[in-house]
Amino acid sequence: MSRIGKRPVEIPSGIEVSVDGTALVAKKGKIEKRLETYGRVNIELNDKEVVFHRKDDSKQSSAFWGTYRALFNNIVIGLDKGFSKSLEINGVGYRANVNGKTLELQLGFSHPINYEIPEGIDIKVEKNIITVSGTDKQAVGQVAAEIRGFRPPEPYKGKGVKYTDEVIIRKAGKSAGK
Repeated sequence: MSRIGKRPVEIPSGIEVSVDGTALVAKKGKIEKRLETYGRVNIELNDKEVVFHRKDDSKQSSAFWGTYRALFNNIVIGLDKGFSKSLEINGVGYRANVNGKTLELQLGFSHPINYEIPEGIDIKVEKNIITVSGTDKQAVGQVAAEIRGFRPPEPYKGKGVKYTDEVIIRKAGKSAGK
């Protein structure tokens, strides 16, 4: 039985939640997020919390129960606080800057990399730290992974783009004369 599905999702003040058929709709100001459940779980909407219930006792129903609860909890947290990931650029001559809706990266290639910033994502650059933030957890993680993918860190000198909390295990280089 799911431990995640049992817990109700607390709704902070300022966020309005409504049920539209089989979809849950969360609003904060002009931002509106929908979670379509396709009728796979039962939804109970109370004053300050949303409770999910299984349709039946099947294994698949139990999986949907915990999944939809976690997805809706991420929507509520995203609307309330937002999500962010930090990336660090290491390397001589490696740099980044934001021009409008484009992130320009100099990562040691013969050409600059221009990355179009998706809608709903904010990117800030301070020295060698890139901060990706937004209300959608999946989108923030995807954008951070794509930026890291342009030049992943290498194990000898640690050059490249890495998450700030990521630990790069270094390898010893060539051992000089024995």
